[in-house]
Amino acid sequence: MAKVAFLGLGVMGAPMAGHLVKKGHSVTVYNRTAAKAEAWVAANGGAHAPTPREASEGAEIVFACVGNDDDLRGVVLGPDGALAGMEAGAIFVDHTTASAEVARELAEAATAKGLGFIDAPVSGGQAGAENGMLTVMCGGGQGCYDKVESAIGAYARACRLMGPVGAGQLTKMVNQICIAGLVQGLSEGVHFAKKAGLDVEAVLSVISKGAAGSWQMENRGSTMNAGKFDFGFAVDWMRKDLGILLDEARRNGAKLPVSALVDQFYADIQAMGGNRWDTSSLVARLER
Repeated sequence: MAKVAFLGLGVMGAPMAGHLVKKGHSVTVYNRTAAKAEAWVAANGGAHAPTPREASEGAEIVFACVGNDDDLRGVVLGPDGALAGMEAGAIFVDHTTASAEVARELAEAATAKGLGFIDAPVSGGQAGAENGMLTVMCGGGQGCYDKVESAIGAYARACRLMGPVGAGQLTKMVNQICIAGLVQGLSEGVHFAKKAGLDVEAVLSVISKGAAGSWQMENRGSTMNAGKFDFGFAVDWMRKDLGILLDEARRNGAKLPVSALVDQFYADIQAMGGNRWDTSSLVARLER
């Protein structure tokens, strides 16, 4: 069992850190809002620290799951950042969905201090984090990966090294590209079925067993039909992810017309006040 730190106790980070405690790891947490860290310790055990640097002191592995590139730099760099407290040989594992550029930037800073770095964005949403069933896509060196794979297994059902630093983030971008188009297609299918006077639940039940079936259909089809969106992966988060991957596409020359279009559809949902609705709320745009 390892001595670890976990930085960021949001809807993903808090349960992920909790699984590390349950697996017997010694966990010190940090959260920008100290009261949340205190509440987490009261519920899970472990310890909390007032800065990322203090949380990371003596840790073999430091995990982070924060909001975006700038949030990540804020907990990693500077005199109170995690790198300032980590000892040579320790490894930083970043679960934030961020850019491949910031992954490479922070990996370079970590290497200069004799530290390892793995970018490891996750898929599976809040339910996956709570149930310890996340999919983790990693970028970094094989040696570093081998040292952290077992600890990541505390909350992952699948974990794989995809290539050098940045490859994890690039793989997560592929994940989000596939989801965006799929959810729009499902929204249009549900909308069409209603307009056609069909029993939507019956339609979903039968087509989910064929080639149209997907995780989104199984888990979101009925709630889309019922107009329930107060759960799951928020529209604001999806737009952040789409912005990252569209920026990357502009750099590498990939053509993503559907992703760009769906990004604008999510902007319409935000304009409707659905910033925190689940991403399946695309159907609401069709029915307004």
